Amino acid sequence: MVDVIEEEMDNCTFKSDTVLSDVHLRCPNKRHLMVRLNAVGQPVFLSYFKILWNTEDSTPEKCVRETTTKREHQYRSGDELSDQDRNNLKKERELNSEGVEALLDDDGDLDVVRRPRRASDLEAGDLLRDRVYPVILMKGEDDAFEDEEQERTCSDVVKIEHTMATPLEDVGKQVWRAAFLLADYILFKRDMFRCCSVLELGGGTGITSIIMGTVAKRVYCTDIGEDLLAMCERNVALNKHLMEPGRGEVKVKELDWLKDEFCTDPGAPYSWSEEEIADLHDHCTVIMAADVFYDDDLTDALFRMLYRITHNLRNSCTVYLALEKRLNFTLRHMDVTCEAYNHFRNTLNDLENLQDRKMKYTAEPIKLDFCQFLVYERIEQL
Repeated sequence: MVDVIEEEMDNCTFKSDTVLSDVHLRCPNKRHLMVRLNAVGQPVFLSYFKILWNTEDSTPEKCVRETTTKREHQYRSGDELSDQDRNNLKKERELNSEGVEALLDDDGDLDVVRRPRRASDLEAGDLLRDRVYPVILMKGEDDAFEDEEQERTCSDVVKIEHTMATPLEDVGKQVWRAAFLLADYILFKRDMFRCCSVLELGGGTGITSIIMGTVAKRVYCTDIGEDLLAMCERNVALNKHLMEPGRGEVKVKELDWLKDEFCTDPGAPYSWSEEEIADLHDHCTVIMAADVFYDDDLTDALFRMLYRITHNLRNSCTVYLALEKRLNFTLRHMDVTCEAYNHFRNTLNDLENLQDRKMKYTAEPIKLDFCQFLVYERIEQL
């Protein structure tokens, strides 16, 4: 929802009420279990994300083939298809195998595939989309759906508590695509991260740190906000089964980019001990952050924090940054732009050009041709 406040035409103000992640919308036929309300009254859902170790089954082409086969079966199990319905099904096959060009008519216009005319309204709904089942769990029923998960082995299911829609200041409580992208890369490069000491900035629900915790020796998952950090800590506890016995540790800690120092107050939840700060500085070789570049001031604060931390590390460090370029039409430019991404790139260039006798920063992109281990839509803007 977006409210437009009418002022002078050259000084319009847009206020966003709700930010919605679409990750949970890309999980067809999955149950999203509402387990509780958090401290500020937001519904908290529990979702299961399966790790596809057989990466051949994780490709978009595989998903398309399965969807088309399922749809053909549904067609065959119904009434006899008319000639037009058969043509529609043929065109859909062509679209899946060749792309949009297969649906262009002689004049170059898009020829839209229609659903079978003889299908009833209920059948048509089944043919058009997969259903998503939100389920509300009452108090004391946390294990109500454990039976349907028993066939899954413990080593390939990640359980994440999250919200589905929040104000902008609480977006860390949602699950975002760039976190899945970074998790894919970690699973693809497992040997490279094995036994590392890792720091995550803006960890949110903790899914990327949890995946990293399956191979790394120690992960410091950081963010701000007691309610968010409590959710993250619960997610870490929910996924203890993924950690190898005696190895892999995820510690949830507060780290405010707008402050110069670590929080060391013993009375504050998620504060750092002096030993933990020393361990980070002595052993950390990997820093990561996913989908945290949506506000210019926060981007500046993140890079200042990166500089302060890397300046105190004993070893050289690799920083992995994953983000989604979100395109928006702006009145100022009268065009579709991606200002948050542009500011990120400019700030990254400033870091590379920084003149520092002790530190040198280099940046390079990573090609997105590695395997996809989690089910989400890997779009070209990632």
